[in-house]
Order: sequence, then C-alpha cells, then structure tokens
Amino acid sequence: MSGIVRKVFTYLLLPVAIVGLSYAIVKSVMAPVNFNKQKEYRESVAIERLKDLRTLQNAFKSEYGRYSPTIDSLKMFYETGKIKVVMRIGSADDSLAVVNTNKVKRRNPRIKPEELLELYRAGENLVFQIESLIPVKDTLFKGRPNFSIDSLAFIPFCGDSIQMASAIKTVSGVKVPLFEASMPYKSLLRGLDNQLRINLDAERKDTGRYPGLQVGSLTAPNNNAGNWE
Repeated sequence: MSGIVRKVFTYLLLPVAIVGLSYAIVKSVMAPVNFNKQKEYRESVAIERLKDLRTLQNAFKSEYGRYSPTIDSLKMFYETGKIKVVMRIGSADDSLAVVNTNKVKRRNPRIKPEELLELYRAGENLVFQIESLIPVKDTLFKGRPNFSIDSLAFIPFCGDSIQMASAIKTVSGVKVPLFEASMPYKSLLRGLDNQLRINLDAERKDTGRYPGLQVGSLTAPNNNAGNWE
C-alpha cells in the first residue's frame, strides 16, 4: 500500500467506517428500545378501547341476557338503547325504617315506588328502591370527552376492524353467555419494526398466549378479563 493510499485510508475512509459502524451499533441497540416504547403507547390506547367495548357489552348483557355479536348492534344500543338504573332510598340497616315500610305496604299492598318517594319526602322513615330506564348514552362514558362511539369498531393506528364474536355455551351444565374481542399485533403494531413484531408474535405463541390484545374468551370463561390484566 503506497503512502498516499495509506493516508487516504487512515484519515478519510477509516473515520467514515468507524462512524458508520458506530451508527449501526447504536441503531441495532435502540431499535428494540424504540419498538417497546411505541408498543407500550399503542397498547395503552388499545386497552382503553377494549375496556370501553367490555363496558358496553356488559350493559348490553344486563338488558338482553346475552352479549352482542357485532359492534354495529352495540353502537345502536349506545345510541338508542336504555338501561335500568336502581336507586336505593333509605338504609336497609335502619330497622325502624324497615318496620315502618312494611307497615305502609301492608296498608296499601299496591303502593308504587313513586308514592313511597312522596311519603319519604314528606318525612316518613322508609327504605325502598326505585327503578328507572335511562338512555345508555346519558350514563355510560358521560364524563369522557374523548370517547367516540364511531371509533369503537376499529383497531387504533391502523384502521382495521376489531375481531369480535359472542356465543352462549354450556359450562358445567349451565348456559353461559360469552364474548371476546381481539386486536392482533400484526394490525396494532403496523408500521413498526416488522421483524421485532414477528419475534413478539412467535414468543407469545410459544408461551400459549394470544399474539395481541384480547378481552373475554369464547373458549374459557374468564369473567371478561383482558389478557393485559
């Protein structure tokens, strides 16, 4: 190697090679860090959406005794449906109120809760409950300015549809309504490092876990728990 070539390599090419190698090393180290950071952020948004879907499904079941098979029917339930709200007046631990209420009901077996309420407001010591039907949209998510029923069907950051299904299965001789809703990482983490996402999917499958986020289960009743809980 001539002196000129050696000097060019030493003073020009070698520093460039060192910088390039350093950049490659830093990039390889930071890639998983950045991937996990973005994964955690996307999961936090997705989990909130799955929790909202679960809340709406539970309200739907309280009215119809089953879970909705589609998100469209859940949206209609939210927009036009009503849920029963029970308001308890007085305390069941107040023995005098219980005795007095029983006396009032014996005098008038057909007395309505609204009439009991009038007596209560007039000073009678009573204990009873009133059931009311209230529009779903006036109760659920009322304090959530960022809630959007139109976004409920979609996996955030990609626009794919959430995978949801419901069924009624016999468990230990009892018919049990079940539902599950899923967001696969393939959709939720779209646009991030694809090889790291593939590795994550493989790791989840190897350990018998769903490769993504899921709430509820059609195969094993779990009280509608999320797999992040």
